[in-house]
Amino acid sequence: MRGIKEQDLTLDTPGQGAVLVVEPLLPQRIRRPSDALRFLLTLLALGAVVLLALALQRTLNGLETDVQAGTTRAPDVLSGAAGLLGGVAVLIVPVAFAVERVFHRDGMRVTQGLIAAILALLVSYALDEWLVQAGPADLVQLLTGGREVEPLNSVLTPAIAYATAVRMSRRPNWRALMWVALGLDVFALFTATKVTALGVILTYIVGLAVGFGTLYGIGSANTRPPGSAVLAALRRLGFTPVSARRVEDDSSGSRRYLVGLADDRRIDVTVLDRDRQVAGVLYRLWRRFLLNNETRRRAIRSLRAELEREALMAYAAQAAGVRLPRLLATSEVGTEAALLAYEHVDTRPVSDLRDEDFDDELLARMWEQVRLLHAHRLAHRHLTGESIHVDARRNVYLVDARSGEIAAGDLLLRLDIAQLLAYLGTRVGAERSVGSAAKVLGEDTLAGAMPLLQRIALSRDTRTAARRDRKLLPAIREQIVALKPKVEVEEVRLERFRPRTLVTIILSVIAAYLLLPQLSKVNLVSVVTTANWAWSGVALAAAALSYVAAAIMLRGFVPEPLPLGRTVLAQLAGSFVKLVAPAAVGGVAINTRYLQKRGVPPGAAVASVGASQLVGLAMHIMLLLLFGYLTGTQAAPSLTPSRGLLMVLLGVAVLFLIVLAVRPLRRVITSRVRAMFSGVIPRLLDVVQSPRKITEAVIGTLLLTLSFVICLAACVRAFGGEASFTAVAVVFLAGNAIGSAAPTPGGLGAVEASLSLGLTVAGLPYTVATSAVLLFRLMTFWLPVLPGWASFAYLQRQNAL
Repeated sequence: MRGIKEQDLTLDTPGQGAVLVVEPLLPQRIRRPSDALRFLLTLLALGAVVLLALALQRTLNGLETDVQAGTTRAPDVLSGAAGLLGGVAVLIVPVAFAVERVFHRDGMRVTQGLIAAILALLVSYALDEWLVQAGPADLVQLLTGGREVEPLNSVLTPAIAYATAVRMSRRPNWRALMWVALGLDVFALFTATKVTALGVILTYIVGLAVGFGTLYGIGSANTRPPGSAVLAALRRLGFTPVSARRVEDDSSGSRRYLVGLADDRRIDVTVLDRDRQVAGVLYRLWRRFLLNNETRRRAIRSLRAELEREALMAYAAQAAGVRLPRLLATSEVGTEAALLAYEHVDTRPVSDLRDEDFDDELLARMWEQVRLLHAHRLAHRHLTGESIHVDARRNVYLVDARSGEIAAGDLLLRLDIAQLLAYLGTRVGAERSVGSAAKVLGEDTLAGAMPLLQRIALSRDTRTAARRDRKLLPAIREQIVALKPKVEVEEVRLERFRPRTLVTIILSVIAAYLLLPQLSKVNLVSVVTTANWAWSGVALAAAALSYVAAAIMLRGFVPEPLPLGRTVLAQLAGSFVKLVAPAAVGGVAINTRYLQKRGVPPGAAVASVGASQLVGLAMHIMLLLLFGYLTGTQAAPSLTPSRGLLMVLLGVAVLFLIVLAVRPLRRVITSRVRAMFSGVIPRLLDVVQSPRKITEAVIGTLLLTLSFVICLAACVRAFGGEASFTAVAVVFLAGNAIGSAAPTPGGLGAVEASLSLGLTVAGLPYTVATSAVLLFRLMTFWLPVLPGWASFAYLQRQNAL
């Protein structure tokens, strides 16, 4: 044990005598996570207000006019009095507050406010100069109204930053005085037309941001009660402490003390500090936003709610017969903390055990505690190596029940099982983890937890371990299936959306931002009304032919017989799925599901679809090279030797080399490709043995590409465009590759942009190229949606999807 230093002792001096609390002295100043969170929120609010103002310029101008009209009608006497009182009060109130704080020996708070005011003054000056000199013209107009005024008021900004940094909001009387002073000053500035409505709003937000940033940067006075205050609270509860020592914080970062009592007992005291309630809030907010309603937790709870939640869970677990340190008492410690006193049990976390220490008896005792919890509908929600403890007799205790749930639903109980299965899998392997659970919980219970063996469902540490060992979760699933081979469990969607969905939304917004200004130059109604109907009919027929070609191609890669009609409907159903899935994903998922419903084993179904994708990719590249060569050797005036296409191909090659050079990217791509095309070669060998299947596969692949090229060429002709068939083929093949790689649904945005650019490079006028592409996408993407939905619904009713 380390020696006790003088600075490690705090002195408790009750009436009964002094008790030394062995703990590091608490720091005088701390950086509160709540201040960092408020700073980030004000920055987000600043950006949101600016974007909203630019989007609603007319509304804001109307509001500005109304405010100016209303304030200028005020009597001159009232305006003058408000200007005098407001201008003086904005300066006097902060000074008076500073004098009052200095009188109470709180000069550091005043210093902090002065620093914030100085920073706010510098920031407002810098922003004003930038806006006037180089800022967006529309934003400057909204902030100044076209007058010689400051975009951000350089008096109000420091005053607001000062009031924020000294936490004036916690003093009701001073807060009211400050708001009156600010209100009078703003009213006077409006009557004198020295500010605008948007300028006042941004001034307030910038002042808040500087104030909160200063608070977090410098830190705030530490209001956490020391160990002596904790002992005083214990005495009020009837305990008689004679010694106290601070031990390692718990997994949530809460302080813990080991306290000796006069009757030779010892108790464990957990202290919940108010300023710790928002620690890790960004991570919790992200999880709350990401997960569905049944699995997420409240991101921020009050101190009282946190205390009540942990106490309620502890009492419920004790009533259920679960081994848990017995909760003896709870109490608030002043206004900034609360404590929970537990009976002390000499234990250590199982994370400290060696892997070989996990014998079958210990594993069975862990699962028995989980069984008792779940029998009373209690979910622990944090079954990790830190929250599962063992004593000298290897009895298992569950601790850290703060995140638990009473009256838990089935989903939360299954999540507990999945979490412990995964954690034990990292320690003893998948086979022993599943086997020990099956002996206590039963095979049916494990089968119900199998769909929840997803990384997103696990705790942070277990999730990291599962990410390192990618075979862990599949191995656990295989062990459960081995115990229950005929298990059929409905898939559970834990994520409200996947991170890739967020990327898709962002990219779609960017694509819309880039495309809409260009599309505004094209009359969308004329795209349909002015197109040549004969060529439009050809395009529509070619688009319809592509679904037949896709069905023939799929039949060619599946040795088992497939009916042509239903296979065509499955391809048409894929056009409906493209609305919500990237172009390269929707078709693969639909075809794989369709083959499985036709009786093809899952592995063979994935291999067949993978084989069609692999051969299609190879054919795509060969056709691109062939048509590119033919285009380059043509003398047709519609396309000069394609330097632009050559630059695109070189750029793709450079991007490919960069991806291969970066190890993490290379690992991701190789793992995805390996997963997609594993088992493809044996499946291709099965196809090669049948000449009829080879013919179907080749004809279908070629016909699919040619039907799309014919459709695009017909759309070009429909608007009087002249471009060689080979040039259109190169444009389609390159644009389709880009659209397949884009994460947007159906390649939306990426396909339109790439095809329009390609046709323009091929020599078509921009308006003709854009109109042709829009008609092409209407034929191949939008029109098939309704028939695709009907096909999807029909196949589902027939149990074919």
